[in-house]
Amino acid sequence: MPLTREEVAGIADYARIALTDAELDEMTTYMNEAVELLDPIRQYDLEGVEPTFHPIGDLSNVMGADVPDATVRALPVDVALSNAGSSRDRSFRVPSILGDQGGDR
Repeated sequence: MPLTREEVAGIADYARIALTDAELDEMTTYMNEAVELLDPIRQYDLEGVEPTFHPIGDLSNVMGADVPDATVRALPVDVALSNAGSSRDRSFRVPSILGDQGGDR
């Protein structure tokens, strides 16, 4: 069942994308063509196949704990900040991405 123009308009609105009438028509055609490309995949018999959420099974967090490790040589703060464009106290200073309301970072 193809996507309707109204459904595509709803998707665009949800994504906060403004489309002209011509763009909406073009996007409706484009999205329906993209969905048609998935038809061969939809033909597989997947009865009884459990969804896979990660290619390595139950593995969910491959990151180590963010704690100091006494066996690893730590980089002194003054050395770490020595090439920083700007720093304050023991931190890098970067331009705010929130604009004026975000304050000085």
